[in-house]
Amino acid sequence: MKVKIISDSTSDLSPELVKKYDISIVPLYVVMGDKIRKDGIEATPEDIYEYVSQSGKLPKTSAPNLNDFLSAFRNWRNQGYEIVHFNISSDFSSSHATARMAAEEVGGVEVVDTRNLSTGSGLVVLHACEMAENGASAKEIAEECRALTGRVEASFVVDSIDYLHKGGRCSSVAALGANLLKLKPCIEVTEGKMQSGKKFRGTIDRVIINYVTERLQNREDIDKHRIFITHTRCSEETVNAVRDKINELQPGFDEILETTAGCTVTSHCGPGTLGVLFIRKA
Repeated sequence: MKVKIISDSTSDLSPELVKKYDISIVPLYVVMGDKIRKDGIEATPEDIYEYVSQSGKLPKTSAPNLNDFLSAFRNWRNQGYEIVHFNISSDFSSSHATARMAAEEVGGVEVVDTRNLSTGSGLVVLHACEMAENGASAKEIAEECRALTGRVEASFVVDSIDYLHKGGRCSSVAALGANLLKLKPCIEVTEGKMQSGKKFRGTIDRVIINYVTERLQNREDIDKHRIFITHTRCSEETVNAVRDKINELQPGFDEILETTAGCTVTSHCGPGTLGVLFIRKA
């Protein structure tokens, strides 16, 4: 039976990748004041920057509802597909739990908790797409991808902690101290949860290169099939510098993919955020 790969919108896969791998996307919702918009369809990161600038508040995100998932799953089941659906970590959103409810009602749907967000989830989704292209069943894809989630290494370095402060993730005192000392925190995803890692000091361009160096230098455990450079409003020069550093420290990747982070990461971290995301060897 044919297999359809579906992801919620938090995987931050570019329109080009979505088209290339024929992925179906179920959007989350972004709540900005009294407006509720579909992530990636009716709301973009630029809308978030504008909303924060004008209101001084962060938008909120909410999971797709049961009918959203039922509609998506039934559409592809009626066309004769088995389905493997991927969600942002269940520790971040109720999206996974709701998708499982819909899957039980529709049948023929495997739901995978990626234990990650952004292109950390996207790496798992693309692996699933390649398995589907090679003829794997939905059950085989789901089982392998659930095991794969523990090998995804996802992190971001943040230019300004203003968004983290607005979101209640750091105190006013900590925010003031970080700004005075020019500290740039690294946010890591570990066991499905976000946590604060090392704090770098200096200008964001220098910090980003130091961060990439620490992530990749002298590593022999990195799967070199694919790595993402995922960012929010970083310059082309910065992204190119990161690409060059990747090639210097870990030459031989099959793909170095650049993506702009979507509404979820943007809402948490704000502009000037950049991460390198990859999979460790088994």
